[in-house]
Amino acid sequence: MSISRFVQLFEQAFNEGALLKCTLSRSRASAGPDLKNIYLRKVELKKGPHVAFTYRYKTRDEVKNLPLPEAIALLQQWLGTQWLNADLFSTGQDATLSFAKNGEAALTLKKPAQTTSPDTRHDRGKNRLLSPEAPWLHAQGITNARGEVLPTAQDKWRQINKFLEIIEALLKSHPLPPDAHIADMGSGKGYLTFALYDFLVNRLGMKPRITGIELRPALVEFCNKTAREAGFEGLDFIADDIARYKPERLDLLIALHACDTATDLALATGVRGQAEIIVVAPCCHKQIRKELHPHNEMAPLLRHGILEERQAEILTDGIRALLLESQGYRTQVFEFISTEHTAKNVMITAIGGAREKKREKEALEKVKALKEGFGIGEHYLEKLL
Repeated sequence: MSISRFVQLFEQAFNEGALLKCTLSRSRASAGPDLKNIYLRKVELKKGPHVAFTYRYKTRDEVKNLPLPEAIALLQQWLGTQWLNADLFSTGQDATLSFAKNGEAALTLKKPAQTTSPDTRHDRGKNRLLSPEAPWLHAQGITNARGEVLPTAQDKWRQINKFLEIIEALLKSHPLPPDAHIADMGSGKGYLTFALYDFLVNRLGMKPRITGIELRPALVEFCNKTAREAGFEGLDFIADDIARYKPERLDLLIALHACDTATDLALATGVRGQAEIIVVAPCCHKQIRKELHPHNEMAPLLRHGILEERQAEILTDGIRALLLESQGYRTQVFEFISTEHTAKNVMITAIGGAREKKREKEALEKVKALKEGFGIGEHYLEKLL
């Protein structure tokens, strides 16, 4: 009864425009590792009002926007099972739902602590890690001459800031030398490469050397011209195939949206170069899908093309993470940015550390088991390593 009443109050506050925030805390192990809290608030999107779920991890935040019925279903599923405390804040009244060790629920209602209407803008003002007034953003077609983000570039702007938040968190846990050597493989037009350089130099006070590797000479020429005009002395771009690029020193490797096995080529370069940090956002997963011949309990499901495609993506990136762990890296696979803004939304990060033979052996055993279960001959990264 207490759970249904709490959910009813949440739904009512949402529909009346009174919802300020709902916080889920006191997680159980089933909620997932490193997940501290979940915050819910109302946001206005182009497709109508949604509930924004902010998943607060130790080193990062992830946001997912869901329609109200899905949000309600999750609350009903999680309360008392994954989360033992929920606080609802609205302009009408506040409510706290808590669970005792025996599972008994208690609902407490209070006067509202805040009566000011909530801000439901999706992209609320934030402490940005990058100023939109940077001249190179205008050269890249992301802002106008007044330093205002163009309507057509909002997704890129969100992606840039999310990328910098991830880099900031990685550097807090694993600092790099001030003169770090960094490679961005498949840098394209370079807006993330420029953002990284700007952030490291002007926000962190570092003096990095960043090289963007891109096959298309026209883009390389454009990026080098933009870098010179911005006064970014430590940033340059070269026209080369990432398979041939062999840096003398490598502290951080980035490969964002390198297609299919190009991601594996980049990862192999990072491993061989003993990069301290590797950050990739894979794109296209053709190699494993062609090799997929499952003879496990998943086989009946994977006769459907869409499910086979998604399973191939999961296997491709999951095995990549395991192969990196077999080389002594500690990995994380998570949502880079909401699918609302880009379908290329998975990111793999890897941090180097002390080698642990037992853990590395276990990772290879897991790769072997996955290959056997799904009828995979060889993962391309496995071949490269």
